[in-house]
Amino acid sequence: MTFEFTTPTRIVFGRGSLDGIGAIAASFGRCAMIVRGGEHLDRYGAFDRVRRSLSDRGVACVAHGVRGEPDVSAVDEAAMVARQYGCDVVIGLGGGSVLDAAKAVAGLLTNEGSVIEYLEVIGKGRAVSNPGAPFIAVPTTAGTGSEVTRNAVVASREHRFKASMRSEHLLARVALVDPALTDNLPPDLTASTGLDALTQLIEPYVSNRAEPITDALALRGVALALRALPRAVQAGSDASARDDMALASLMGGLCLANAGLGAVHGFAAPLGASFPVPHGTACAALLPHVMRANVAALRARHPSSPALHRYAELASVILARNACDRADVDQAVEQVADLVRELRVPALSSFGVSDDDLPDLVARARRASSMRYNPVELTDDELTGCMRAALHGR
Repeated sequence: MTFEFTTPTRIVFGRGSLDGIGAIAASFGRCAMIVRGGEHLDRYGAFDRVRRSLSDRGVACVAHGVRGEPDVSAVDEAAMVARQYGCDVVIGLGGGSVLDAAKAVAGLLTNEGSVIEYLEVIGKGRAVSNPGAPFIAVPTTAGTGSEVTRNAVVASREHRFKASMRSEHLLARVALVDPALTDNLPPDLTASTGLDALTQLIEPYVSNRAEPITDALALRGVALALRALPRAVQAGSDASARDDMALASLMGGLCLANAGLGAVHGFAAPLGASFPVPHGTACAALLPHVMRANVAALRARHPSSPALHRYAELASVILARNACDRADVDQAVEQVADLVRELRVPALSSFGVSDDDLPDLVARARRASSMRYNPVELTDDELTGCMRAALHGR
């Protein structure tokens, strides 16, 4: 058995840990660019706490806002601003899109050129040859796990596709996870990001790159997410549920960074670049349908595949049973579908996606890097079936 497991240099987890960011940043440099998210950071004081902590440690800061999912021009602009101000540290404070933008900026500060040159699939796939500027990742949602991944997802409006700038040189020096930052998230955002976290635990577990360390994290994370997510949505002030979801998200990030993802995220790339579908919503809408299609395809074409045993192990966690058979696997998939319905995830049609878009989305999804790690190669008809079901919310 051989495998490789990559993590940031340091992970700091716990309520109140945000107040230590000044000391952390001061160990890396004297001027920080804060790539930040939206109004809630001001409304609940998170941005002011970061700025005050930096000031107390003698670290100057430049704030740069990111709206929505970052595209090539937004990342290049942020990197230009960071260079102009002589920033030697980058802090990402926000959801997954903000962290990805900050991660890319940190990479561009020490590697010349536009981010498009480094993107997979649609760019040149240029290697990130130099370690990025020190990057501190502070997530304010519990879903993407981007604080511990080595890729920055960036959209190209020209190509209508999202692709990754990927390198171990982009890993955060410190992932600082303070679950209290998620306490005030609205129910819909809690649901979509939480289901993204669940997806990023399930897909790596059945991935063809699965490994022992990610297996352990994935199974524990699935149990945490299934227990905590409904509580976090229904009672946002439930600190225990918020803590568990932040931990599940962190575990999902570690899993996807090392074991890869699958067809759900393969579809998320073209969907997010072509329609105003939040990443977590796209993943949530597709998850049960891709699970169902994978299980059916494996049974039909690869009945002895180890992936079927992995789905049975997942079912034992989802259903809280000691052992599961074929019928239990089907029941577990339906339980995931029930959770998506319970949390009121909208159908993809509500974002302007139509049946006419399916052939193009399937063709572009096949190019996504995540597709190569799906436990079985799905046919175009099977992929179309997944999309059609998510489109109409079945």
